[in-house]
Amino acid sequence: MSHVVVVGSGVAGLTTALDLAGRDGVAVTLVAKARLGVSNTRVAQGGVAVVTAAHDSVQSHVRDTLVAGAELSEPGAVEALCGDGPGAVAALIDRGVRFDRHEGELARGLEAAHSHARILHAGGDATGAAIADALIARLRSSEVAVREDTTVVDVLVRDGRAVGVRQLDGEELAADAVVLATGGAGQLFPHTTNPAVATADGVAIALRAGAVVADLEFVQFHPTALAVPGTPLISEAVRGEGAVLVDADGRRFMPEVHPDAELAPRDVVARGIAAQMARQPGTPVRLDATALGADFLAERFPTIDASVRAHGFDWAREPIPVAPAAHYAMGGVRTDVWGRTSLPGLYAVGEVACTGLHGANRLASNSLLEGAVFGRRVARAITGAVPEVAFGDEWAAPLEVSLAAGDEDFVRADLQHLVWDAAGLARDDEGLRAAAATLARWNPPAVTDGKSAEDANLLLVARAVVAGALARRESRGGHFRTDFPHPDPARAIHSTAVGVDHA
Repeated sequence: MSHVVVVGSGVAGLTTALDLAGRDGVAVTLVAKARLGVSNTRVAQGGVAVVTAAHDSVQSHVRDTLVAGAELSEPGAVEALCGDGPGAVAALIDRGVRFDRHEGELARGLEAAHSHARILHAGGDATGAAIADALIARLRSSEVAVREDTTVVDVLVRDGRAVGVRQLDGEELAADAVVLATGGAGQLFPHTTNPAVATADGVAIALRAGAVVADLEFVQFHPTALAVPGTPLISEAVRGEGAVLVDADGRRFMPEVHPDAELAPRDVVARGIAAQMARQPGTPVRLDATALGADFLAERFPTIDASVRAHGFDWAREPIPVAPAAHYAMGGVRTDVWGRTSLPGLYAVGEVACTGLHGANRLASNSLLEGAVFGRRVARAITGAVPEVAFGDEWAAPLEVSLAAGDEDFVRADLQHLVWDAAGLARDDEGLRAAAATLARWNPPAVTDGKSAEDANLLLVARAVVAGALARRESRGGHFRTDFPHPDPARAIHSTAVGVDHA
């Protein structure tokens, strides 16, 4: 009997655990830092991008994903996502996910940079919650052992192989394979659509274990978060249904920025909004959905409708204030298309992983699909022979990220504002160098509880993000340098980084 530990309870971790649980000779333990389902998956609104219509094609989905990735997406990973997507969605439906239907067929929405309406949704704008609830219900009835409210602080490594995990309480859990499915890193920033648990844990754990990470400088800022405390997400699907962005005078401005206007790639829209906010100066732009009508907004977007109204806005009658917020990490623990990392026995899947799929900019609604597709592939890789796949030649020599302690204490809010200012939507050499120097001086806290563990992880990953942004002397996708505002064809390669003990 082999034992697999899965760390994380979003769609990626749940799918991996469920697929493994159905295989003979495999015992699975799923470890969740909070209660099951507290994850980016649960708060995902837009839906799942997948080909289900006769007029659409896998080739079209591949092409759209590659275009969004700004010449940095790995074709093999993109083909795996799009080609395996219909089967992965069928498995979700078999496990109880009830996607919305129209006249008996799956309802499909349109989002930015997609050439076809292919976004499946559930509960209008509660797709992530519907997926999480269905998979958790299936997990509860499976033989998977579940540990909730349990923080994993490190991967155990012996003789160059991952052999288990160490929990915050000191308990060690032995395993033949460890799967990191810990989600994203939105809490690196003060403004994020991510929940409080998204503290870059998996990337930090991998760096300490000696695994290679990649592309951490590429962060996607969602263009439209409601400009109120907590920055709740306003799904791109709202713009897909016809809502437009207007300035303080009520004038549309995105048609002047990009031919696709509000449905341009997310990095373009986010920077277009930021530029307009600078001209205003600093006040949010507004999202005008009034033409859609109150009944449609309430039926199609019930979660957003309730959130907007709870903050005192009637978006059926007036435009609502929006601004960009950190949303998704394109980079993560470097893996092949089967989730295998550079450390034998260690796998990564979902947002914490970097297959190269998203390149420099994730295509809208490919993230839930990624967890469902690659969770199944990781399970296959752990339990059976799968092809050996090279990472590819377009990966740079690793940067070194210091694991060393500094001599100054810090608080999380200071780190978040530092990273937002230096490595947010716009970056430059001076700001990045100053941030790198400050981060090097800061000392990781002694890990005594969950918050101190998260703060130590955030500091390490902040160092890695800033190092990657400093080294990439060009602009591409989610990485924009004001001092190097254009892509450099010679730099169309993935960055990689490793943790080192010396400063």
